Amino acid sequence: MKSTKLQLLIFIGTIAYIIAFTIYYIIKQNYEFMLYIAVMIILLTVMTFLHKRFNFPTGVLLGVSIWGLLHMAGGSLQVGGSRLYSLVLIPLFETSGTPLLRFDQFIHVYLYIFLTIVAFYLLKPHLKERFNTFTVSIILIFAGMGIGALNEIIEFGAVLTFPETGVGDYFNTAWDIVFNTLGAIIGVLYLNFSGKLKV
Repeated sequence: MKSTKLQLLIFIGTIAYIIAFTIYYIIKQNYEFMLYIAVMIILLTVMTFLHKRFNFPTGVLLGVSIWGLLHMAGGSLQVGGSRLYSLVLIPLFETSGTPLLRFDQFIHVYLYIFLTIVAFYLLKPHLKERFNTFTVSIILIFAGMGIGALNEIIEFGAVLTFPETGVGDYFNTAWDIVFNTLGAIIGVLYLNFSGKLKV
């Protein structure tokens, strides 16, 4: 599989902002996000390896790359005296000090739309010519939720490692899981309504 010029630009751009944010976090001594830089490097490596085999669409690669940029910005940019991740986009309601809808929660939805679509492309070569759309949809939602659980384990690792983090409390973690699941559902709905999932 040969990558297009646009895909190569996405790859180069992703590496560029990872390097830029790495330098920034070293200067700021933000060791929590240095952990996330390591996760970003692992994710980039895995996505590059999988892309060579499964040939993800350019839109999927761009979507995941944009998430990485927003994720790094969320932990560094200051808005109103606090990190971008804490910015309330739409003031819906609050649960035990955790307001909705924050930038952080939006990013969780956004990411799991794309990761669920990635899961579909990993599964697609193993599907028979005719398959049960509903069953595959449920499997993909569970796949997105499973990846989301791994993400929360990584955040838990940050809590155990660093004395102060921006991860949040139990309610924040629970809402993260909810929004990860919502993103997975939206990703599956997109696959269905775009005709990519056909019986």
